[in-house]
Amino acid sequence: MTFSTIDISFPEDLLVQIDQIADNEARTRDILVSDAVRMYIERKNEWQGYFNIGREIGSRLEISENDIMNEIKTYKQEKRNEISA
Repeated sequence: MTFSTIDISFPEDLLVQIDQIADNEARTRDILVSDAVRMYIERKNEWQGYFNIGREIGSRLEISENDIMNEIKTYKQEKRNEISA
């Protein structure tokens, strides 16, 4: 695996938190930040997969994003009505 060095700036309070966590976990700052970025990318890719599946199913069922948003609004309104009744 090839590594590249980059220069990143963090607000001081965030850097203090990064250093505290790295110290508590006996890891270097570099490894902690690298792992955090890797986890972020994995999570983004996972969510993108869910969205792709949702679009595919919606397309097959001929359901638009607006249809889903309207259903959510209707559901929330029904719940509010139940609570206030």
